[in-house]
Amino acid sequence: MHPAESGMQLGRALLHALHNAGISVLYQDREMKTVWARNMRAPWASDTAEGKDLLPPAQVQRVNVAKRKVAETGNADRFELSLPANDGVRWFQVWIDADRGDTGEVLGVVTTMMETTEQKRREQTLRTLLREVSHRSKNLLAIIQSIATQTGRYSETLGDFLTRFRGRLQSLASSQDLVTSSNWRGAALHELVSGQVGRYSADPKRSLRFEGENPYLSPNAALHIGLAMHELAVNSVSYGALSRPGGYVKVSARLEGSEAPALSLTWSETIEAGERNEKRFGSVALERVVPTSLNGTATLDIGADRLEYRLTIPRGNFESD
Repeated sequence: MHPAESGMQLGRALLHALHNAGISVLYQDREMKTVWARNMRAPWASDTAEGKDLLPPAQVQRVNVAKRKVAETGNADRFELSLPANDGVRWFQVWIDADRGDTGEVLGVVTTMMETTEQKRREQTLRTLLREVSHRSKNLLAIIQSIATQTGRYSETLGDFLTRFRGRLQSLASSQDLVTSSNWRGAALHELVSGQVGRYSADPKRSLRFEGENPYLSPNAALHIGLAMHELAVNSVSYGALSRPGGYVKVSARLEGSEAPALSLTWSETIEAGERNEKRFGSVALERVVPTSLNGTATLDIGADRLEYRLTIPRGNFESD
């Protein structure tokens, strides 16, 4: 291959590479006169086209000062520029290198500019996500600590504690799966309730009758309401409607109030006569832990043959259509 042809092909290949990578290259002599420029895009076109002042004056001065310093000292420079844009901020990485002759003297300055806006945005998004994960992890650990403390307080033996604690952790994990699958947005109430009841019923469609609103719960609300549904389902399987063939529980959700309506969530079922009414963790969680965590209120009524749990959830814990 002829050397000239090889050089031409190499030049074309490099130009394609610069264009595809979004890299702009400018060569200027020691007096800062443009000798050649390749792939110059906005906002760098002002370096090669008169009448185009695309860079803010402060940034123009910063770049020019850096170029003159490199031309005088021969020492390369590298820095980052942030420029205002219609959709926020554009970021650029700038390299300024000295072009030396055979004897080492500085003949000119090569300025290379590459936009890094997308990379910056990804980094900022990642930092935001990491902070969010840290915050939510701390909240989750606090919930687990509360569950462990309350379970231990109302467990008579180690075996009793482990059985109850495992069940509550599994309930928490089930609700957390819904939250995670929604990119931490939360969970739909119907899906959450069905999932918790379904863990203790072979046929959730038969054993659960859900009616009313189906709001989207915040992550915190999903975890705590999921815990309440778990406690009610465990009790129902042991003593209530789900312990009998053909038994079912009814869950209704209603919005109450005209301005910033609250969500009224009610679980009701028939229970066996003589149902125990001890104040164990189940009732403590339902009447104190869950409503307190949601800034709401709750009542648990256990009669001779009926159990009803009503939880009032303030507006900040959910979204509705």
